[in-house]
Amino acid sequence: MAALPEGTPCWADAMFTDLEGAKAFYGDVLGWTFGESSSEYGNYTQAYSDGKAVAAIVPPMPGGQTQSAWCLYLASPDAAATAERIRGNGGEVVMGPMQVGDFGTMVIARDPGGVVFGVWQAGIHQGFEKQGVPGAYSWAEIVTREPGSADGFFPAVFPYGVKKFDAEHFDYRMFLVGGRPVLGRMAAGDFLPPEAPSYVSVYFAVDDTDAAVARLTARGGTVYHGPQDSPFGRFAAVGDQQGAAFGLIDLGRTVGEQPPTVDA
Repeated sequence: MAALPEGTPCWADAMFTDLEGAKAFYGDVLGWTFGESSSEYGNYTQAYSDGKAVAAIVPPMPGGQTQSAWCLYLASPDAAATAERIRGNGGEVVMGPMQVGDFGTMVIARDPGGVVFGVWQAGIHQGFEKQGVPGAYSWAEIVTREPGSADGFFPAVFPYGVKKFDAEHFDYRMFLVGGRPVLGRMAAGDFLPPEAPSYVSVYFAVDDTDAAVARLTARGGTVYHGPQDSPFGRFAAVGDQQGAAFGLIDLGRTVGEQPPTVDA
């Protein structure tokens, strides 16, 4: 599989203090199975859907952050050059560039509005082995209290085209690679509670959002919004039992017309 074009979401992972609890939770909610933990790489553990790699989980590094969160990685042909553009456009490089064996090179960064994301220069690990089907990554959006910062930063760091929804009361933009939307940007508004940081919401596809939400709440997860029908699918904004926020979406259940877009 060839490396994905620059700026395209290519991988997602999350840190959990209770790795076995995370395995049980996501195994039940999304049907994932898990490979062997790699002690050489901090017990990094890949998740699989029908035998295809779809994400990974990892325990926190000693002395590191302990709040569970999903991290989305954006593809780069040169992680060091991307890191320089991040710094040059007001962002912060939190970690890296760091080579991870033969797998690739990673960067963890933060945009000027505090949104944490990853950069991945692929080696033998190219990223998602499937997308857009139940059990796999389907979409992501930057949920931020500083939309203007995100709008200036991300297209300066990655070769994005930008379109926005032509809707007076809905501030939403899409970043495009090769004319195809790959990442959303949503102004947080009242969506985020005051104590919650701006973040990237990673959506995983399911075949029935309501049933997945029922499994999630039975496992101690939290529903922040929804389930709600939309022109893009029936979705819910949720959190797992360790506090990591993410989204669920049934891409096959669409209601209404998608709003028109214009160049931003």
